[in-house]
Amino acid sequence: MKPPGVGRGLLLTVLLGCASGQASGPEPRPPTHEERARYPWLTDARPIRPLAEALPPPGGFTRVPLEADSFGAWLRGLPLRPAGAPVRDFRGQELLVAGQHEALAAVAELDVGRVDLQQCADLLIRLHAEWLWSRGQRERIAYRFTSGDLASWPRYAAGERPRVVGSKVTWSQGAPADDSRAAFQRYLTLVFTYAGTLSLAAGTQRPSREDVRPGDFFVLGGSPGHTVMVLDVARDAKGRRVALIGQGFTPAQDFHVLSPGQGGPWFPLEGDLVATPFWKPFPWSSLRRW
Repeated sequence: MKPPGVGRGLLLTVLLGCASGQASGPEPRPPTHEERARYPWLTDARPIRPLAEALPPPGGFTRVPLEADSFGAWLRGLPLRPAGAPVRDFRGQELLVAGQHEALAAVAELDVGRVDLQQCADLLIRLHAEWLWSRGQRERIAYRFTSGDLASWPRYAAGERPRVVGSKVTWSQGAPADDSRAAFQRYLTLVFTYAGTLSLAAGTQRPSREDVRPGDFFVLGGSPGHTVMVLDVARDAKGRRVALIGQGFTPAQDFHVLSPGQGGPWFPLEGDLVATPFWKPFPWSSLRRW
């Protein structure tokens, strides 16, 4: 399904003074050694801009505090491509171009593969798994198939493989033990094949809207369904909150930071719905957490 026009009913960002939120940020540069360790898919050949540097909060807003080792803090350093980079699909075809499409704020420096697989839910799983991988917490990497069955990285690394027949999944020894990065990528491909918005909606926590934080996501499960990730949150002196929101989409394409369409990339969080481009508004009841 091709991205339709910008979603209807976007909340007014002018009220929150978001005009200062749009910024090209620092000059792109090669990733540092520390960034290569935190975002292990990076290469020295492609220049980046860290998200927090490239997309500052609107005037009067301050980013909410986060623990240094949290998923949200990791997302604040998410590497972005140079300003003006387009969103490309898995075939390399341009879908959205910054400056020509008001819903696009930035594009992540993250490979999307060469098949139509890493779509909306898959890219959220990818980011969460990469964070755990970079922290050495690989025993925690586990995601549910749409059937509800848990597919854990430790089980896959030990050589077990699933056999899927209809909605029934059985695991058995099927390969040599392998905990390499290449095996991890094959594991993710397996998860992308059998997980989706329905499994994200069913198998995760339900935080309150007052507690929304970077790393949370909104998901409406279905076929089709959609999900978007809260990449950052900022607050002003009156307690009003705004967020950076990112997504993958169909067909499989680059993960990208969205924009409400005018004045900057930060979305207000004060309404009963969170309206993003390309999909119907998300109710707060669709907020989830890993």
